[in-house]
Amino acid sequence: MPLIGLSGRRLSGAQMGAPAGFVDAPADLYLSEYAINVSATGGLPVHLPLDADPVALVERLDGLLLAGGEDVTPARYGQTPGPRTGPSSAERDTFELALAAAAIARGIPVLGVCRGAQLLNVLRGGTLIQHLPDDGPISHVPGDRPRRERAHTVRTEPGSLFRELYGEQPGVNTFHHQAVDTVGRGIRVTAVAPDGVIEGLEFTDAPVVATQWHPEVFDADPVFAWLTAASRAFAAGHPIHSPSLGHSPSQEHSPAVPQPSAQPALQH
Repeated sequence: MPLIGLSGRRLSGAQMGAPAGFVDAPADLYLSEYAINVSATGGLPVHLPLDADPVALVERLDGLLLAGGEDVTPARYGQTPGPRTGPSSAERDTFELALAAAAIARGIPVLGVCRGAQLLNVLRGGTLIQHLPDDGPISHVPGDRPRRERAHTVRTEPGSLFRELYGEQPGVNTFHHQAVDTVGRGIRVTAVAPDGVIEGLEFTDAPVVATQWHPEVFDADPVFAWLTAASRAFAAGHPIHSPSLGHSPSQEHSPAVPQPSAQPALQH
């Protein structure tokens, strides 16, 4: 059973509703649906605290999931915070960037979700749109919509893992106010929303995939089966070297996709 690490976020006891004596106590939050999906596909989930050595953790793992959360600190991609950029955690950024770098160096499969997708792009030198327009053709900001609402479709690229898993035009949810802008090196854009916002990434040189949407809220979403199967292959001594398990992608560069240069995306 492959061991798959799940990142979380650090809050205060007050934010977690702790009793008076513990309002200043640090508390770690891990959204359960990530672990539920890993368990359901045959993986063994383990939560990763910010205080641990990220390299030492990765040495024990067969797979890694970088979860959603706060905005990535703009300084990480050479920008200053805009007026609509939300709170960030320098501690979490440092920890997760080191986790991701160690995971890629070791060759374990990685799945990034929402913030996790953006963090992986920043790791490879990419940049982010700090806030998507409120009046764009698609409202990416969640508002009061249900988590499982498939608010819009994405177009997947031929020859990609996302095309293999989801078909040509799956419906996805949307809970983000930021998005990928300049794509990092060694990354292929493989899913795009109708308004041009980048929704799916695959590394060309490592078993790393990332979704801007939140697949964990859907029952039996196939990307978790991919993560567990790829992690199992790594644990068995048969690591994969690209996102696809079924074949070795021959096209490392996808056709041009619209870049949301004037329109940024919102993240959870």
